[in-house]
Amino acid sequence: MSQPGPVIAVSIGDQAFVAQALRQAGLFPIIETDWPEACAAAVELDPAAVVMAAQDAPADALESLALLLADRQPYVPLIGIDFSADTLPENVIPFSKLGGHPERLVARLNSSLRVRSLHATLMRRLPGSQQMPSPNGETTRDASVLLIGRGATHPELSVALGEEMGVVGALSIEAAAKHLNTREINGIVLGDGFTERVTDAFLTVLSEDARFRNLPVIVASYHLASSYQLPNLEIVSGSAARVAAYALPLIRQNAFEVRLGRMLQSIEADGLLDPRTGLLTWEAFERDLTRAIRDALAQGSALSVTRFTFEAERTRVDGARILSRLMRKTDFGASCPDDLSILAVFTETEARAAQGIARRLASVMRHTTYRGQELQTGPDVATAALLPADTVDALLSRLRQGVRRAAS
Repeated sequence: MSQPGPVIAVSIGDQAFVAQALRQAGLFPIIETDWPEACAAAVELDPAAVVMAAQDAPADALESLALLLADRQPYVPLIGIDFSADTLPENVIPFSKLGGHPERLVARLNSSLRVRSLHATLMRRLPGSQQMPSPNGETTRDASVLLIGRGATHPELSVALGEEMGVVGALSIEAAAKHLNTREINGIVLGDGFTERVTDAFLTVLSEDARFRNLPVIVASYHLASSYQLPNLEIVSGSAARVAAYALPLIRQNAFEVRLGRMLQSIEADGLLDPRTGLLTWEAFERDLTRAIRDALAQGSALSVTRFTFEAERTRVDGARILSRLMRKTDFGASCPDDLSILAVFTETEARAAQGIARRLASVMRHTTYRGQELQTGPDVATAALLPADTVDALLSRLRQGVRRAAS
């Protein structure tokens, strides 16, 4: 895979075979340097990525290099080999257990370089007045990790991960598969409670499905052969905090990649889509709803609107993304600008049928999500059907009244 710019390999030393593996994979040029010259090389060469080894890495040089590359445009992947993840700056992607499989590093680097290419594409297409996203910090607030497990460490992992992002819990592999097919997941943490055979089968299925192959996958406490075609797989043993430290940078990178993809979709849709959720912007929603009501009244067809109301902004965003994935092509929705609700319009749908659809959607949205130790519940749901004399304001006003009655 070619890349616009060199890859800098920092302080490789006796791990020089890593640079050789990168060259054999077609990554060119590879520039080797040591820690005292790392920052100067990054400034002078404008690298596409930096790969650094823990060997002889001074803490101040690591911090300086990470700070230098943190806000580069486009994104510059910074991969740290065999570092302790809980001591790394937040923009460093940890990579462990290199052993005799340097091809794993090549796969990890190529996966990160795809994110850089996506970022560069967005920079070319994004109008100058719009803000360019950053891979750090704010991308994690909307990220969701799928935590699979039923052993003693499950509660601790829920809390450790939930301090930083949304957590979707699954007690079985079957439940996890349902979440993967219906929800937007930015990473998977596989805890204890499963046999090695079950874990191996699950990882094999993930590696064979292109939808999930590039997801970050953190396997806690298992000693498995690293032969899966999963570029962002890490096998981590230790405390829940240590597992979370390895998971977070990879999940942050995936959340950033997904956000870039949504922003490109929004540009292709002439700005009609909200890049945070994939639903319509509020202005586009109001315009489409006015047109849908006019057409429905003229044709004598049915139309129903459902309001999903959530307890927190994080769960509203999560619900909106679920809705954008599951609703029919003929339906549309948007997040309300003035409260914690999302609206979904079901065209050619009577009230009873719309209520059934809404219940099924709410059931998917009603998941085990933690923010710290706080358990979130599913949304309140209200549905209103179009009446012959309705306007947009009348229909939405009746829907708001239905929400208040449902909450009382």
